[in-house]
Amino acid sequence: MGMLPGKLFEMTSRLAAILRALEASGIRIEIGDDFAEYRALRSQQADRGGIYPMFDVASSYVDQSNAFWLCGYDGDGALMHTQAVRLLDLEGVSLANHLDAHRHKYITPDTTPDPDLTFYNGPDALKTITGQVCYQGDFWLRARGLGGPRSQGATALLSRVLLEVMAGAWNPSYVFAFVPKRLGAKGAHLRYGYNHCEPGRWIGPDRQVTEEDYFIWMNASDIAGLMGREAVEVQYSADVSGKRSTAPAKSDAPAGATADA
Repeated sequence: MGMLPGKLFEMTSRLAAILRALEASGIRIEIGDDFAEYRALRSQQADRGGIYPMFDVASSYVDQSNAFWLCGYDGDGALMHTQAVRLLDLEGVSLANHLDAHRHKYITPDTTPDPDLTFYNGPDALKTITGQVCYQGDFWLRARGLGGPRSQGATALLSRVLLEVMAGAWNPSYVFAFVPKRLGAKGAHLRYGYNHCEPGRWIGPDRQVTEEDYFIWMNASDIAGLMGREAVEVQYSADVSGKRSTAPAKSDAPAGATADA
């Protein structure tokens, strides 16, 4: 069953307000589900790591039935933002089992000597997350230009756009993402809109830590709570106008599953 008319109207009203705020700061948004097109866009970014296998049509089955991407462009038409989301059918399967079986699609390229023998562990929530689950990843926001879009709070609004569309399209039981340790430890998950954040590590073939990614997630109740909050729109409008700025500035992040920005 699709979204009820009243809920659909509420969502479109929220999205319209967020998109106006982003456009006022010079960010134009496009959403698509052609991942061959997305792969072509990402391949043009010579100064960035490669596209993650989860969103690469050469490695995964991604189309309009289970995924979409969001890109942001500046006033000159230059790509300045990317992110994508994938719907996973984990009925009867835990996220821990899924990550063990499909770890190659989540490991940052070139971070381990042997992806076949590298596993993610740490968060207890991995064992209980199941059902219709969404993965948000490939998040990147250019640091330069627009007077510093990251410090203006654009990260929060860009993530919110994707989460709004995701919730309206699929109404998942859970959504999760990864952020590098140095960002997760600073509470970056709050800027992305997530309630829960747990430390985690990728363990390589010799029991070495190949990468430290914090696991961030929300359940259906958390998602509904986020969709009911309007504060991010008010905060962003104030930040852009220069009246105040409550969003902490972010430094460049490594090519992480969700926190390149």
